[in-house]
Amino acid sequence: MLLINFSKKASVIQTTASSIYLMLFSLDTMKKNLLLFLSIFISISAYSQNLDSLLTVARSTKNDSVKIRMYNKIAFGYIFNDTDKALMVLNEGKESAKDAGFNFGLTELVNTHGIYMDVTGKSDSAAYYFEEALKMSRDFGFKNIESMCINNLGMFNWNRGNFNEALDYFFQSLKMDEARESEKSTSSALNNIGLIYQEMNLNEKALEYHKKALKVREKYNLESEQITSHNNIGINLKDLGRVDEAISTFKKGLVLAKKLDNRVEYYKILNNLANAYYKKGNKDLALETYLEALKKRENYNGDERGMLSTYNNIATLYNEKNLPKVAKYYVEEGFNLVKKYPEIELVSADLYLTVAESNYMLGNYDQAREQKQIYIKLKDSIFSEKNAQKIADLEVKYETEKKEKEILIQRAELAEQDLVIQKRNYQLYGLAFLTLILGLIGFLFYNQQKLKNHQLQKENELKDALIKIETQNKLQEQRLRISRDLHDNIGAQLTFIISSIDNLKYGFDIKDQKLTHKLETISDFTSGTIYELRDTIWAMNKSEITFEDLQTRISNYIDKAHLYDANIQFSFNVDSSVDTSKTFTSVEGMNIHRVIQEAIHNSLKYAEASQIKVEVIKEVSNLVFKISDNGKGFNSTSVKRGNGLTNMEKRIENIGGEIQINTKENQGTQIIVIV
Repeated sequence: MLLINFSKKASVIQTTASSIYLMLFSLDTMKKNLLLFLSIFISISAYSQNLDSLLTVARSTKNDSVKIRMYNKIAFGYIFNDTDKALMVLNEGKESAKDAGFNFGLTELVNTHGIYMDVTGKSDSAAYYFEEALKMSRDFGFKNIESMCINNLGMFNWNRGNFNEALDYFFQSLKMDEARESEKSTSSALNNIGLIYQEMNLNEKALEYHKKALKVREKYNLESEQITSHNNIGINLKDLGRVDEAISTFKKGLVLAKKLDNRVEYYKILNNLANAYYKKGNKDLALETYLEALKKRENYNGDERGMLSTYNNIATLYNEKNLPKVAKYYVEEGFNLVKKYPEIELVSADLYLTVAESNYMLGNYDQAREQKQIYIKLKDSIFSEKNAQKIADLEVKYETEKKEKEILIQRAELAEQDLVIQKRNYQLYGLAFLTLILGLIGFLFYNQQKLKNHQLQKENELKDALIKIETQNKLQEQRLRISRDLHDNIGAQLTFIISSIDNLKYGFDIKDQKLTHKLETISDFTSGTIYELRDTIWAMNKSEITFEDLQTRISNYIDKAHLYDANIQFSFNVDSSVDTSKTFTSVEGMNIHRVIQEAIHNSLKYAEASQIKVEVIKEVSNLVFKISDNGKGFNSTSVKRGNGLTNMEKRIENIGGEIQINTKENQGTQIIVIV
């Protein structure tokens, strides 16, 4: 299966030396010699890494505003070199800003503190500082920093898969640019909104916003940004089946990239052009283009996902050419890339599927089955059905506010005309009579306007409610349709495979034990796939999962596990304090079920236990699931951790829970899940 790579070139706003330089020019009281000093400082800081010397200079600077801005610049430099010193400079700078009452510099430092937290992996703290900086910028009216914080929050949420929140922030950024009548600046927000829709596979919406961004960039001759727009437009055209248009658009981007000698974007577009050739059916040209894109690997710097997809695509094509050994070479290159950049592991799922296909072709069925299971687990770990919800509401909210603003402007113009007419009439009656009439009209106008606003609010609330209901109904219909297709098509095909294998085993006198073993392996693998498919369909068909549903599912799995080894004594107990009316989201229920499955499976496979217990109890407001055995246990500090334990921890972490693994050699194992 080909992996599709698209270029994310979003507008990340951070405090840079050039922005500091421009902002300092706006301070009217700044002396010429101070400006000269700052120019020298910025020039040095751009090329010198001697941040310790610059910190000494900052501490000795007497002008508070210059000192605090220097602190911000130095802290930003330390973030990527020495995080401990970065934190020290940030705290020192904030204290100085508070003492000096320099709110602008303090707000900048708080925003930079958010970047520090993000870089050091403290996501919750990063969000706190970004939001605090946003609040401060609004309280003090710092529009430039406000725009910076909104964009940073959008990127922060985007990188963590919180697409709804990211989209909301990017729409806010778009509204700010429109309010400032800065059409040129809107291209970044339009591009980012298009990329969010693109991630959600809403290609028509993505195409709409990418075309708007391109139009602005062409108007203001932003050629470098036009390259990205052509790439994104081409990707969405291809995904919509308009392949010839996509190829033409990619070629426009290549011409611009070559003109500007932008090699990074050139090879990204080249990779996507290869995807388009493949989709059109020209596999030889696609492979040639992929290999050309891979020649200059350094041009993928910062786009490891793009390089990973290129490796997978090349391997897929070599499989289709019946060259599985060559395909495995490129898969191994992909796995080496994942080892070097562990953060892209979740997007490497298709790599396991490709190498499984290669091993099937080479007859390595055990390896293929193992790799197929890894693929399924990775796909399950990133499965979420919440991402597509509420997106339509955000755009409706933006469009509604825009229309309301236009209505208010029109009403203001009408009111102004009325006041002009009234003023001419009131002059005839004298000052006293004029005052009385104006007061009466003002009172009536206020009440009437209040009534109209209340009516409009009710109408808008009704419209929003109807849109939400319609969206939820469509999502439910789509889930049901997909689950029926999975059950009727894939399920039936897998069942046919098992039936065919059984017919081969019992219809023919097969004396080759190796062949019999391979047939049994394929049958077991297919049966496991059917079981995984049924679990997926079960989760997809429910917008929420009750505790009773989950309890029944666990009981069924324990019954099947008992058939696997009748010598093991199983028990499943639910404490009377547990609220059985509790419900979970489909993702929460699925993740809890998978973790319990994995824990029981590990006990069966490795523990050599005679007893396996599953207990559910209530502690304060949390539910606690305990899975324990009396097996041989293991040394948690020395044992090599596999994908099973890692995936269990990731699943519980993704739903905001906690997992504990308690084990000692020859003393059994206990896994505790708290949600």
